[in-house]
Amino acid sequence: MNWDIIQGKWKQMKGAAREKWGELTDDEYDQIAGNKDQLAGKLQEKYGWTKEEADEKINEFARDADKL
Repeated sequence: MNWDIIQGKWKQMKGAAREKWGELTDDEYDQIAGNKDQLAGKLQEKYGWTKEEADEKINEFARDADKL
């Protein structure tokens, strides 16, 4: 799924993201508001991933979002 679509449907997609990345709080998901760069930053911070690792995980999430 295109990230622009995910961003537009963030309120619906937030639940799936919460299941995948449970370390982030509800407030953090609200602050991210579908912004891919902010999500990558939070994933780096919480999971200790590099930018590349976070981007790959986000891309996997976007691909899997088509199945939701």
